[in-house]
Amino acid sequence: MHVSETVHDPFLLALLALQATERLVVRTSVALAFVRSPLLTAYTAWDLSKMSGGRFHLGLGSQIRQNIEERYAMPWTAPAAAMREYVGVVRAAFETFRTGELVAYEGERYRFLRMQPYFNPGPDTQTPTPPVYLGGVGQRMLRVAGECADGLVTHPTNSDPRYLADECVPALAEGAATAGRALDGFDIVAGLQVITGATDADVAAERERRRRLFAFLYSTPAYRGALERHGFPDLQAELADLVRRDDWDRLRGIVTDDVLATVVPTARYDTLADAVRERLHGVAQSVTLALPENPDHDRRMADVVAELHAG
Repeated sequence: MHVSETVHDPFLLALLALQATERLVVRTSVALAFVRSPLLTAYTAWDLSKMSGGRFHLGLGSQIRQNIEERYAMPWTAPAAAMREYVGVVRAAFETFRTGELVAYEGERYRFLRMQPYFNPGPDTQTPTPPVYLGGVGQRMLRVAGECADGLVTHPTNSDPRYLADECVPALAEGAATAGRALDGFDIVAGLQVITGATDADVAAERERRRRLFAFLYSTPAYRGALERHGFPDLQAELADLVRRDDWDRLRGIVTDDVLATVVPTARYDTLADAVRERLHGVAQSVTLALPENPDHDRRMADVVAELHAG
């Protein structure tokens, strides 16, 4: 289960999900790194892993500059280099908790040089060390993920097969080579958008809902490359203008059915698993699918998930 950071604290939601279940693995997807101290993040992740018997995975992301500075009121720095150090502190803290002895880390932005015994939850060799996943789109962050993460969660705007095969995998491999490590067991999680429903009418209704979300997501300049890969080089600028002017009357004329069908896989529940397999075969190890808007459809989506697990 993936828990995002939008209007609620992802760690609190993760706690609730872990407490309510016995087998479910819960991953933040993603918690924003640069609005939190890396040590506080490590404490929280360690506690969640301890109380759940290792069912918590820590997913971290950077966000865009405007959100960090203007929404979270935090300073901005070069995200890829900062993320490398952030993960370094988190991993050093995990090892400090495990051994009971300080494992120091010193970088240009983040330093972890002190841990008095009173503040150390270790030594604790029983708690499973949480895996660290990174969210990333650009080449620099992908290389950092290859250097220091256990997995990558792709953004919904950048989960198409061409991106994964041609940009994502080579960058991860380059980062891994820099760190002198192999990518054996590395988990690429495709954050896939889908348009689905139980009937053709449900699919049509979901298509309209997705049209507006599509415009919001792809209006961000960082995701222009995804539209260019799909053959829509001018669409991002049009969407940015639409969102800026709050001119939603133009939406259908810009985000046409053909655009949606090209970028977002569309299928009823009874054929969705096959559509996902066809799209991601050979380029991702895992996939995320959003829960249905209508809770009455939860069982249908559960059947899709079971079919994907069955191979």
